[in-house]
Amino acid sequence: MEPVYLVLIPLLGGYLLDFFLGDPSNRWHPVAAFGNLISAGEKRWNNGNRRFWKGLAFSLSLIAGTFFFFHLIMHGARQIYGLFYLAVATFFVFIGLANRTLICEAMAVIKVLEENGLEAGRKRLSYIVGRDTSALTPQQIYTAVLETLSENLSDGVIAPVFWYGVAGIPGMMTYKMVNTLDSMIGYKNERYLQFGCFAARFDDLANWIPARLTACLMVVVMGSFRRIRFIQKYARAHSSPNAGYPEAALAGILNCRFGGPNFYFGKLVEKPYIGSNDRELGFSDLKKAVLVNEWTSFVMVGLTGWMLWIWG
Repeated sequence: MEPVYLVLIPLLGGYLLDFFLGDPSNRWHPVAAFGNLISAGEKRWNNGNRRFWKGLAFSLSLIAGTFFFFHLIMHGARQIYGLFYLAVATFFVFIGLANRTLICEAMAVIKVLEENGLEAGRKRLSYIVGRDTSALTPQQIYTAVLETLSENLSDGVIAPVFWYGVAGIPGMMTYKMVNTLDSMIGYKNERYLQFGCFAARFDDLANWIPARLTACLMVVVMGSFRRIRFIQKYARAHSSPNAGYPEAALAGILNCRFGGPNFYFGKLVEKPYIGSNDRELGFSDLKKAVLVNEWTSFVMVGLTGWMLWIWG
């Protein structure tokens, strides 16, 4: 077993780097490398017959390969020098988290909407969501931003920290590969339905505990314990087995309504509503959602560090 400081220092250091600096977005980022691998493999294998089995073999190869690749990297770093190991591990935790960038992108959408108008806001929103933004109203833009903040709090912070606690840097980076696979080939359309089916289901499995943990932490940090019933009522209405939990938690905290029909890749997707209070959303709601994200992230890191300390 690793000495406890070798897992605690990278966790805390990476969290602080993300909090103050945000995600270093460039072509050398490991997630960008994951995306390039997935894109190249999808073009090569997503054709002809037996697409499900090709997708399964392709996804499993990348998932297992990522775990063993980062296991070897961290083992090698440990053999070189303890401080070098800490630096490498801290760097990977830093790039494995994405809350600061998520918050900045969300704030940027609303800033552009308020300062440059509806068309500019729609275009800026299209950078961070998969839905068609060309006909969204300002209210729908606010809704999309808040939904994204809540869902990606789970995907971008809570789940990576959870898997770091379970399996260290290899666990965290393997989760990032799983999540990237789902975001690129896990769609229910003609092109990806078979090839990306396994990747989507594996992502559901990897996020099952983190999504529910995220929702619980969100209501706890805001002292909204009575919203647990709200989550139980609306979370399962979501088409995703996981995304509905953090979305329902934030909708309950804000006492608003998320969900509803949206266009994805030119097709209308009927999604159930989460909540019933169809009130107007505003900048104060965004600020509260940001506060929820920051405190939930802080508590998750603190709890994970405490548990690693106890178990270490």
